[in-house]
Amino acid sequence: MLCEGPTIILVEPQLGENIGMVARAMANFGLGELRLVNPRDGWPNEKARAAASRADHIIDGVAVFASLADAIADLNFVFATTARPRDNFKPVRGPTEAAQALHGRFARGEKTGILFGRERWGLTNEEVALADEIVTFPVNPAFASLNIAQAVLLMSYEWMQQTGAGVKPPEHDLTPATKQHLESLISYLDEVLEARGYFRPADKKPRMLENLRALFTRPRFTVEELGVLRGVLASLERFSPKNPRGAGAPEERTRPGEQD
Repeated sequence: MLCEGPTIILVEPQLGENIGMVARAMANFGLGELRLVNPRDGWPNEKARAAASRADHIIDGVAVFASLADAIADLNFVFATTARPRDNFKPVRGPTEAAQALHGRFARGEKTGILFGRERWGLTNEEVALADEIVTFPVNPAFASLNIAQAVLLMSYEWMQQTGAGVKPPEHDLTPATKQHLESLISYLDEVLEARGYFRPADKKPRMLENLRALFTRPRFTVEELGVLRGVLASLERFSPKNPRGAGAPEERTRPGEQD
C-alpha cells in the first residue's frame, strides 16, 4: 500500500461525506496523510468513515488542527488550490507541473502539502498567503466549480502519474525551512517594523504583512539562509550613528530553528 507523498489539508470542511470521499480519492492514488482544520461537524465522524469506502487507514490517521498555521507548521512547501485569480506575487501552476514540483521536493526529503478550501467558497486570501505557490485546474470557465473530492482526486492522480519520474539530487546539504521558521521571521519583522512606524496607514497593516509573507515565501529559504537574514536584520536593529558596532546592545534574538 503506497502512503507517501504530499499531505492533504482540508480547511474547515463542512460535510463528513466529503471528507470520506477525499480519503477514498487519496487511497486510490497512494496518498496517506490527511489533516483537517476546524471541521464543522467535529471529529471523528462516522459519515466520513462510511463514505471512505474502506480507506480506513486514512480516516484512522486524520489529524485535526485549530488553525491553518498549526496544520502546516512542519511542512517545507505548500500549494494552495484555487479556481479564482488572486492579487498576489505567487507563481501559478497547473496540476501536472505542480505534481512534478512536489515529486522533486519529496525526493529531496522535504515535507509538502496541498491546501483545499471550504466546499462553498474555497480559501481566503489570507490562507492562500500562507502557501508558497498556487495550483489551479484548467476547467471550463463557464462552469468552473469542482467539489472538494474531485479537486483532491485530480491532484492525487497527477501525483501518481509522476511516480518514478527522474529527479535531480539535492545540490547542497542544507535544511529546507519549515513554515514555523518562516512565521518566526515574519513575527520578528512585524515587531521591529511596528516599532519604527513602517505600517502606515495603520489600516493597511494586514495587507502589508501579507505582501511581506508572499515576498519571503517565494525564494524557498533554507534554515541556514533564514538564520543569516535574521542576523543581518538584528544587526541593523541594534545600529545607531553613535554606536555603529552595536556594542553593549542586547544579545541577538533567537534565530529560526533555535529554542527561545
